Amino acid sequence: MSKISYYSKEGLQKLKDEYHQLESVERPFIIQQIADARDKGDLSENAEYHAAKEEQGLLETRIAKLSIIISNARIMDDSNLDTSKVLVLSKVKIKNLANNFEVEYQLVAPNEADLKAKKLSIESPYGKGLMGKKVGDTAEIQAPNGLMKFEIIEITR
Repeated sequence: MSKISYYSKEGLQKLKDEYHQLESVERPFIIQQIADARDKGDLSENAEYHAAKEEQGLLETRIAKLSIIISNARIMDDSNLDTSKVLVLSKVKIKNLANNFEVEYQLVAPNEADLKAKKLSIESPYGKGLMGKKVGDTAEIQAPNGLMKFEIIEITR
């Protein structure tokens, strides 16, 4: 049974672009590398051939995985997003109660997570801790360095 995942329009397009790149550029390139290595003779001691075959296996695994992810992906419409509580695609401003440092994150599907872009996975400890919270609530999150408490300051789309 496949798992339905929800993505922003941009996040799903990024996955589709990667899939297209792998299928139309990377796959033919590796096939050509295998053919070139095969032309060099004895395959039993041909390191280039074995490396290309291993790379092909990894590529085919990634293509298959992306195919499943894309076929089970659903686009979330953030125009009707409920901003009364933290949900997938919510932008949430939080304040660390230990040092009063404020930061804003967007909660996204695991494949869209990118800390540099301030996008947290809903499956991360922080994402799980923030989900369902309302403005004024305190989220207690178990981090590697101990329990952290964050106040929900603002929720937007």
